Amino acid sequence: MALLKCEEIADSLRTRIAAGEFDGETLPSGRDLAEQWSVSRATAVKAMDVLRNDGLVEARQGAGFVVAETPVARPAGARRAGSTRVTGGMPFLRVGEPDWAVPPAHVAAALGLDPGVEALRRVRVLQLPDGSPHSYVQAWFPPDVAELSPRLAQSAPIAEGTTRYVRRQTGRFPVEGVDVTSVRLATEQEVTNLALLEPTAVAVVLHTAYDQEQCPLVCEEGVTPGVLYEHVETYVM
Repeated sequence: MALLKCEEIADSLRTRIAAGEFDGETLPSGRDLAEQWSVSRATAVKAMDVLRNDGLVEARQGAGFVVAETPVARPAGARRAGSTRVTGGMPFLRVGEPDWAVPPAHVAAALGLDPGVEALRRVRVLQLPDGSPHSYVQAWFPPDVAELSPRLAQSAPIAEGTTRYVRRQTGRFPVEGVDVTSVRLATEQEVTNLALLEPTAVAVVLHTAYDQEQCPLVCEEGVTPGVLYEHVETYVM
């Protein structure tokens, strides 16, 4: 699916941000971007909104947009390639270091891995504005993706985003996402990381992204306490 023009501009800026081009400097204004890309100023503004919603840039009064200092992540699920993202990311804390481990059976099945095969795991806790936990997310990358993308094994945030980094490293990109939502009691580990007083009902979103060959790129399992989980859809009747 072709990218929208605002997404194309955002991708270009994302790559330049990852290369450190704007460290300590203001990003181009909407007017400058409109001139450079021969688009309307509204389209240029939408491109900056994409980066802001993804948590890569933030507005500074009187100075325009600068690279954000606080890393953010997005909850598992609801990825739509080629569409403008309208919901922002959340600040997060990395839990431990990325490591290789045998994923749970349902994750291994989603990734198409044989029993006992390890995958690269990255774990984070997404936070609410007051710093309290919102979601506990484990992202699992199959060996054929992780081995070609060494930065996934590092704890430092990937400024351009894991999706674009993986695409640059492997030539593979998501064209379809499958989200499976279920409800269960939180595990002991989840109780600890979500600062719950006791095991309680949690919503679990298992998100698997598939590339252009229908091969899995990543499987993320996001766990959110029931009191914080809400899924809203608007549709024609």
